[in-house]
Amino acid sequence: MTEWLKEEGYDVNRKRVQKLYRLMGLEAIYPKPDLSKPEAGKYKYPYLLRGRHIGRPNEVWAIDITYIPMAKGFMYLAAILDLHSRYVVGWSVSNTMEADWIVQLVRDAIGRHGAPGIFNSDQGSQFTSEDYINLLKSNNIQISMDGKGRATDNIFIERLWRSLKYEYVYLNPSDDGLALYQGLKEWFRFYNHERHHQTLGYRKPIQLYLQAA
Repeated sequence: MTEWLKEEGYDVNRKRVQKLYRLMGLEAIYPKPDLSKPEAGKYKYPYLLRGRHIGRPNEVWAIDITYIPMAKGFMYLAAILDLHSRYVVGWSVSNTMEADWIVQLVRDAIGRHGAPGIFNSDQGSQFTSEDYINLLKSNNIQISMDGKGRATDNIFIERLWRSLKYEYVYLNPSDDGLALYQGLKEWFRFYNHERHHQTLGYRKPIQLYLQAA
């Protein structure tokens, strides 16, 4: 922006542009705080999906948390994705990242759809908490965790975040939590039930998810 303004004939430097950005409440779109930091001494499990062919619904679910900017402030969004169909089996927003929030989301998804065979996550503190691990074990779910520093291990849900943010969040900054929830609810409905996915042979996630295993 500084260089563009100079080309337009304005005598400004980088610090001046930064100050004006702050006064206007503008900022670049970029990754925010690291949401995947593990806690020392908590549970860690190996990554189980490398080279694995996923051929049926509920064979593997993946969960992740992302940062959602709003008109003022931010919230956190967690989603659970069925990797065979790309169907979002559960999602939730929160203004904190407590483990209890994630445990309840997972419990609700299992209650609605049954338990998956494998559940994959990163090594964040929410996914290495005792309550989270015990919930998966009590439902006979195999636990898989991304390798440290390997963002590609959870590539499908990372693609979900990219689609969501560029198609909805960045274009429609919400004024409050209720507006954000309503907007996300409509986007996830469209994603699951109306959107044709090229990688699925232009089928919709709901079509693959409802197929018999």
